[in-house]
Amino acid sequence: MRKPFLYDPPMAPYLTMLYQDDDIIVLNKPSGLLSVTGNRPSHQDALSSRVQRVFPTASVVHRLDWATSGVMVMAMHKAANRELSRQFHSRITKKRYFARVHGIVVQQRGRIDLPLAANKLDKPTQKVDMERGKPSLTDYTVLHTEENQWGGESWVELRPITGRSHQLRVHMQAIGHPIIGDRLYAQEKHVTGEAPRLQLHAESLIIIHPGDGTWRRFTAPIPFLPLTPPALAVPE
Repeated sequence: MRKPFLYDPPMAPYLTMLYQDDDIIVLNKPSGLLSVTGNRPSHQDALSSRVQRVFPTASVVHRLDWATSGVMVMAMHKAANRELSRQFHSRITKKRYFARVHGIVVQQRGRIDLPLAANKLDKPTQKVDMERGKPSLTDYTVLHTEENQWGGESWVELRPITGRSHQLRVHMQAIGHPIIGDRLYAQEKHVTGEAPRLQLHAESLIIIHPGDGTWRRFTAPIPFLPLTPPALAVPE
């Protein structure tokens, strides 16, 4: 049985800003912090509320799962919010994640094309649903594999083409390689034994700056892998 969710957000570092100007603010969200506040009184501490204490007009345009770390951008005013929201909705933004997954991924690169839908019998999880699911695409590349006492692990680069809830987590589970430390989609031994947190990090985000129209790339170092990947290419 899955352990109950106990929200204990990290307090240090409290807020890590990667970039800020009159139009946007870019942050490195830690694992264990909600992107936005929840309905419960105990879920009021979130990246959005922390930012809004300093910049009251800042607003969210996309989210990361509470257990995922990495780059998030927020809009500083309504016009910037509209433009960034358009980019995410139209899949103009480019995103790159890195993860440690259970097992040895044999195929070195591939595309996972499996539709996803909410799992109404086990909220808040998602599931592969070939009939009612929304189209969902993830490209992956294997960077490293190694044997260990838990059956081996692989380091993978993940590039989501779509942006469904829990997409990367469900897609890796669906091909038999759940992300290590995933309390929703991995077996218990892969949550407590191999890692204390979800081994998934949003390393790069590329957007068109809503103020000047130029492409911008923002990155946050991978906290759980000894990797410094080459920069994600910015469109010309």
